[in-house]
Amino acid sequence: MEINSLYYRYASKRNVVYGSRAAVATSNPLASQAGLAVMKKGGNAVDAAVATAAALAVTEPTGNGVGGDAFALVWVKDKLYGLNSSGFAPELMTRESFIERGLTEVPKYGFDAVTVPGIPAAWAELNRRFGKLTLLECLQPAIEYARSGFSIAPNIGRLWRNAYNLYSKNLTAEQYSHWFEHFCPGGKCPSIGDVWKSENLAKTLEEIGETQAESFYRGALADKISAFSEKFNGYLRKSDLEKYYPEW
Repeated sequence: MEINSLYYRYASKRNVVYGSRAAVATSNPLASQAGLAVMKKGGNAVDAAVATAAALAVTEPTGNGVGGDAFALVWVKDKLYGLNSSGFAPELMTRESFIERGLTEVPKYGFDAVTVPGIPAAWAELNRRFGKLTLLECLQPAIEYARSGFSIAPNIGRLWRNAYNLYSKNLTAEQYSHWFEHFCPGGKCPSIGDVWKSENLAKTLEEIGETQAESFYRGALADKISAFSEKFNGYLRKSDLEKYYPEW
């Protein structure tokens, strides 16, 4: 197969990049740097993948986060492994409960749409089975970005502003106030180039790393998630989190 590095089938201003030892490709330079930093520390490709995923959860919150689902395909020693870390619906989330609330479909916003998050479990399981470094070491770049701050990229700044404008018009209930406190401190949506940081997110990532995600599903973080969900009439409970394990 012949590859012409000067030919692009689709419009692009990016050049092909070659690496003699390793390469990390993401939509965000900071996330790529996180993966490279972990490999320079002695980590392998799986460690780098976890590091970049965590970094994206910090630097691209408009499309990533700790509370989502995850899937992974891992090729190791001529064998392919598939990980399904998508979360199931909480036990209280039933068709009957939706009808009782006057709902005919799953809402776009709010706790009525929240299922068990699978991402922290995916990080922990990938690290346990294939990683060389500790999970905390893999999450360290993301923790540093969250704690010290980073400059918001142009594409993320645009999406951040779009989310702020949309949520400001439609999400006025108390449960959504925490989104604005976290992502728009001081009531101001950060602009492109602004430095944004979150000590709370840094601490959450640290606790996930230190406990191999156990705190998120069966410890202190699970308690906080469950209490917040119950306060705002959500379905998710600690008992749902406790039952969750990803599947190979």
